[in-house]
Amino acid sequence: MTINEIRERYFSFFQSKQHTLIPAAPLVLEGDATTLFTSSGMQPLVPYLMGQPHPQGKRLVDSQPSIRVQDIEEVGDNRHTTFFEMLGNWSLGDYFKKEQLAFVWEFLTDPDKGLGLPKERLYVSLFKGDDSIPFDSESEKYWLELGVSKDHIFSYDAKKNWWSRSGTPDQMPVDEIGGTDSEIFFEFDSIAHDSAFGEKCHPNCDCGRFMEIGNSVFMQYQKIADGSLVEMSQKNVDFGGGLERMAAATNNDPDVFKIDVFRKIISSLENTTGKKYEEVLVQKNLRIIADHLRAAVFLLSYGVIPSNKAQGYVLRRLIRRSVVKMREIMGTTPSQDVFEASLKVVEEEYKKQYFSELSESFSVKPVSEEVLKFSKTLERGMKEFAKMDKVDGAKAFDMYQTYGFPLEIAIELLQQRGENLELEDFKIAFAKHQESSRTASAGSFKGGLADSSKSTTSLHTVTHLLHAGLFKVLGDKVMQKGSNITSERLRFDFTADQKLTDEQVSLVEEYVNQAIEKKLKVVRMEMDKNKAIEMGAKAFFGQKYPDIVSVYQVGEGDDIVSLEICGGPHVESLSEIHGHVKIVKQEALGNGVRRIYAKILPFGS
Repeated sequence: MTINEIRERYFSFFQSKQHTLIPAAPLVLEGDATTLFTSSGMQPLVPYLMGQPHPQGKRLVDSQPSIRVQDIEEVGDNRHTTFFEMLGNWSLGDYFKKEQLAFVWEFLTDPDKGLGLPKERLYVSLFKGDDSIPFDSESEKYWLELGVSKDHIFSYDAKKNWWSRSGTPDQMPVDEIGGTDSEIFFEFDSIAHDSAFGEKCHPNCDCGRFMEIGNSVFMQYQKIADGSLVEMSQKNVDFGGGLERMAAATNNDPDVFKIDVFRKIISSLENTTGKKYEEVLVQKNLRIIADHLRAAVFLLSYGVIPSNKAQGYVLRRLIRRSVVKMREIMGTTPSQDVFEASLKVVEEEYKKQYFSELSESFSVKPVSEEVLKFSKTLERGMKEFAKMDKVDGAKAFDMYQTYGFPLEIAIELLQQRGENLELEDFKIAFAKHQESSRTASAGSFKGGLADSSKSTTSLHTVTHLLHAGLFKVLGDKVMQKGSNITSERLRFDFTADQKLTDEQVSLVEEYVNQAIEKKLKVVRMEMDKNKAIEMGAKAFFGQKYPDIVSVYQVGEGDDIVSLEICGGPHVESLSEIHGHVKIVKQEALGNGVRRIYAKILPFGS
């Protein structure tokens, strides 16, 4: 089946089970500072998993575009990708284990309603239990009732069969939610077990015979202050199924790069290079390029452009890695338009599902421009390399940092000279670089809306007041472009032509603090999206909203100071904000966008 057919079957199946189809969240998720990108389907739904009512109901279904770059070096094998789609179905306090396992089993095995996968090729895993949470005998019972044989059921510890955003139960911070899970694997019997990975094969074996295609998370526990886990009053189901991996299973081929969308991208790359995917020395590079170009188009569609920071840096890295891998295939640095046909294939393949609302001005030109820029840099690096008499590991890393000069090319050129590169110094320099990058990243993205602390929730409500205050002081040209909220401060990005004057800052602060002094109520309403916009509710630019939305109103009657579409969470009254708001910094981001930082300071300070 094609990915479009699988996606549509999934939607139809769960809609027949009374699930409401909800739109995907943006890849760059407004208000969540914990990650650069949406990397799972549950990320945008955290407030609803915590108990806030969802405007679309208790049963939901979606497909969430996601990006994970943590394992970018793994891309090139037959199953890892940076961009992927996660099919999801959700129960927010409605059904639980029995119904969920029956739903997913029917979808995977029914040839008419679902994928028609052979039951004998499916295996499942369960949580084996530990000192605090018992073995998941309930899920085992339901799997057996569904006809899964005992020898197809395996149990593992929390590293494999527990899910929370932070990892295992002992890694979870206070207030975070999580639970046991039950994963489903497809067995490719064309692959023989490799004893290098253990005497016996099993679903979590790394030999390649098994591939995880879905995971039902039973979100029922929350970490409390004493470090223990308590059951939540609302038990949730969070299912995630990799669309690309499901397609590979329907093909009975473990190579996800042979599914329909990748076949088309790779075919265009074959036409460009004159090389074939089956060539051993070419295959890995074609996989990397196809994956990176697909991810690049999605990032561009969400407004990300190549840069040296945050999301833009990831996009730049994806494009530059593609240039390097193309050079390895072609033997020469690729020209500016070498990826053009492949980029158009990606845009066309996903146009109906994700890109139909793109403006006519959307272009993949930034990719071509980055290719041209990096190709010149790479050639300069080649010339500098040629001048060096002796290249050791430290110099190779300097070349990598300065010119983006790949280690593989350095090794190849030295071999042509009859020399070898001592890698230890390169590894030491690279490890130091990685450590400093991780430290900087941890500082930049610490906290965020998802920590659900009282101070963070208060600051989230303050962003609504600031948005309204800026709109009142600067006029209707103000449009929110993003936010970043920690427990200590908020950061708010908005459109503005110039720096706020001291007087304008004071007027915005006065607008916000007068509302806090009045201790206005915060009211949550559910309504039709169009009605909300007609009422004057502000919306986040570029975000696709469902037909029914949550609207937060601050104040009542003639004293409404803010009205905004938002997923929450928020305080119930401004009386919960114990202090006054102070704008502590402002800066320009370029392109008519400015950024302000604000804090809640104690009264009297």
